Amino acid sequence: MDKYANSCHRTMEKRKNVVVWIFYFMSEFYLGSNQVLRIGGIFETRENEPVSVEELAFKFAVTSINRNRTLMPNTTLTYDIQRVNLFDSFEASRRVCDQLALGVVAVFGPSHTSSVSAVQSICNALEVPHIQTRWKHPSVDNKDTFYINLYPEYTSISRAILDIVTFLKWKSVTIVYEDSTGLMRMQELIKAPSKNNLKVRIRQLPTDSSDARPLLKEMKKGKEFYVIFDCTYQMAAELLKQLMSMGMMTEYYHFFFTTLDLFALDLEPYRFTGVNMTAFRMLNLDNPAVASVMEKWSMERLQAPPKPDTTLLNGVMTTEAALMYDAVFMVAVASQRATQMTVSSLQCHRHKPWRYGPRFMNLFREARWDGLTGRIVVNKTDGLRRDFDLDLISLKEEGNAKLGVWNSFTGLNLTERKKDDANVTASLANRTLIVTTILENPYVMYKKSDKVLYGNDRFEGYCLDLLKELSNILGFSYEVKLVSDGKYGAQNDKGEWNGMVRELIDHIADLAVAPLTITYVREKVIDFSKPFMTLGISILYRKPNGTNPGVFSFLNPLTPDIWMYVLLACIGVSCVLFAIARFSPYEWYNPHPCNPASDVVQNNFTLLNSFWFGVAALMRQGSELMPKALSTRIAGGIWWFFTLIIISSYTANLAAFLTVERMDSPIDSADDLAKQTKIEYGSVRDGSTMTFFKKSKISTYEKMWAFMSSRKNTALLKNNREGITRVLTTDYALLMESTSIEYISQRNCNLTQVGGLIDSKGYGVGTPIGSPYRDKVTIAILQLQEEGKLHMMKEKWWRGNGCPEEDNKEANALGVENIGGIFIVLAAGLVLSVFVAIGEFIYKARKNSDIEECVSFSAVMEELSISFRCHHGAKRRARGRGRVGLASTLCHPKRVLRKETVT
Repeated sequence: MDKYANSCHRTMEKRKNVVVWIFYFMSEFYLGSNQVLRIGGIFETRENEPVSVEELAFKFAVTSINRNRTLMPNTTLTYDIQRVNLFDSFEASRRVCDQLALGVVAVFGPSHTSSVSAVQSICNALEVPHIQTRWKHPSVDNKDTFYINLYPEYTSISRAILDIVTFLKWKSVTIVYEDSTGLMRMQELIKAPSKNNLKVRIRQLPTDSSDARPLLKEMKKGKEFYVIFDCTYQMAAELLKQLMSMGMMTEYYHFFFTTLDLFALDLEPYRFTGVNMTAFRMLNLDNPAVASVMEKWSMERLQAPPKPDTTLLNGVMTTEAALMYDAVFMVAVASQRATQMTVSSLQCHRHKPWRYGPRFMNLFREARWDGLTGRIVVNKTDGLRRDFDLDLISLKEEGNAKLGVWNSFTGLNLTERKKDDANVTASLANRTLIVTTILENPYVMYKKSDKVLYGNDRFEGYCLDLLKELSNILGFSYEVKLVSDGKYGAQNDKGEWNGMVRELIDHIADLAVAPLTITYVREKVIDFSKPFMTLGISILYRKPNGTNPGVFSFLNPLTPDIWMYVLLACIGVSCVLFAIARFSPYEWYNPHPCNPASDVVQNNFTLLNSFWFGVAALMRQGSELMPKALSTRIAGGIWWFFTLIIISSYTANLAAFLTVERMDSPIDSADDLAKQTKIEYGSVRDGSTMTFFKKSKISTYEKMWAFMSSRKNTALLKNNREGITRVLTTDYALLMESTSIEYISQRNCNLTQVGGLIDSKGYGVGTPIGSPYRDKVTIAILQLQEEGKLHMMKEKWWRGNGCPEEDNKEANALGVENIGGIFIVLAAGLVLSVFVAIGEFIYKARKNSDIEECVSFSAVMEELSISFRCHHGAKRRARGRGRVGLASTLCHPKRVLRKETVT
């Protein structure tokens, strides 16, 4: 049977060769003077693809050139096509020898590496240009001078991919390649971690099947959101379907495909998924001439019998087909410049090269052509295409959008895009977002209804109203679900998160709309919008009971410090009054006015009398002591003013103390809590409040966390409802957000906020890292804030039945900060009186010096000494010379000849 098949095969080959020679001689006969150029094409066939796309483009290009006579007016282009089996390099060698025997100016194809090498060696030996349009990794010592490849040079493609990763600011990337050639195209990116802070992970697609879902599942579990797929467009189409089935076509993933034919695939099912999908495109679709050629191609493909690739691409021309089209036109351009060029039949076994081969090769390398894939320039040394442009395209809701152009020399240049419209609803319209939240009054509560409620109708509260307003502004729909573990989100000792934060990290939810506090540790793993509410940590505690008045309650209007200062002021004023009264000469008088010759003078302000004067004035009672000198009157007047203010303040505050019931609270601040252990305190477990105390470096809060952590089972609670019950039933203080305390105290009059705010923070809408919703939600929140709707929503949900208002606030004892100024006035008055007394003394001394013949300093000192040493209020007045006018004796009882006692 095998012998019969081989015999039939040889017979067919002989007949085919005969037909080829007949066709050759007939073309020479009929065309006559019209020059004919023949090109050869060797194309590999597969079982499911009897005709390749390159072969169709090859024929399409020859037909287009012959129809348009402007490019080759006196030349007709013909072709010879040979089909070989895939990986059959021996058959490819035989077919190229047949074509060279017919006389061809260039050979196109095949595409497989082994067949390419065989054909290339023959073309290089016979000096016939060999043209390739598929990617091929050239050898280091490439000496194939008759080799041309219009596919972009691989090192440039590698640099383009690295530029895109740098532009997108990826910190980590996963490379998924189909075969080993993909690693060659990624060599620049693989080297990048040594230069940039980039984490690269490399994976390979399964080679035995096209089912990549196990690999995709592993990538999803590893949270690999930035992926580069190096594969054919056929594999890319399968991957997109599998990514969709795995739930990975979301906003949080960014896929970059190295295939230049991603634009040709049907991406309609993925337009509204929000996925970030980027790729390069080589075809210049902005050129009307290119669009016209592609339209003609699509019409022919759709009218022709369906082929596997054309069905997948819906008739769109691929990059390989466009490169083949441009390669045929490059041959036509080079042939147009060639004059007196003859094509001869070449025999592989004779090794006689084509005499015009080097010349035609030089013309081809010097040729320039604006083709479907842009400006075509071939490097003269190695025949590779190094100067080219790549359009950077991205999938948007309106379709493929051009973001910029990458050039092999200038790099990436972004095109000018119009700024996003002020209306941000376009990007979120027709989206359904999963919103995670937690039951917390009044933010999220179950709605009370006689009917059974389903879906979002089950809940109500501040967060639900906020979510509704955001939905109205941004145009999205939402599905509310409660967090599975009932926690806000905290990190354990192993670095694992729980609660709503974990659901955002795992992309189970798109938004977290709840009283979720913006903290530093959470900001590192998720993104937050601008805060929609600002608050701080405070203390929830029972209202203190009123205290019964005591026996000495009359002392309460003034603080103990003030009472002590008043007593010291009374003693001090008495001493100052005594001193200046003895010092001032105008405070001494003759007790017997009827006897002017008496030598005894008297002073009423003894030390005891001075103290009595101060006490009588303080008690608002008069005394028989009246100051006579200006200095003593100033001191007395200042003291009367002081007592007026003190007594008035005491009387006013005493009335408040008698009418207002005082509240005696055992704690007034966080410091009071930290200093005692009788009252237990704590917070909700795994919440932001607990995290604040756990991470705080302030000594007071560190001490409080040590207390709470030592009693985790009792101090840390499951939720706020449990904490409120404990505050009401036991001696317990709950540390929680001030807004929640405000809401609770409005509905339970037995609870109140103790102290001020411990910190300042805000509630924000949580999103996964890199979420496109974060900025849009922030804009909507700012809009609600400017319109006053956030305040209106808070008033709606925080307003309660209210507690009976107290008519009077609690009276506080007056301290130094309240009436300390009067002590300053008193001190200033006493200082003034002292200076006035000194002035009086000097004035009297100068007046008497005019009468006396001389004044001695020792006499003055003696006079003062006698005034202050007198134990009674009388002294003798001297008559002799050398006195200041007030001579005296020592006033000792034994020496006093005459003494008056003043009571």
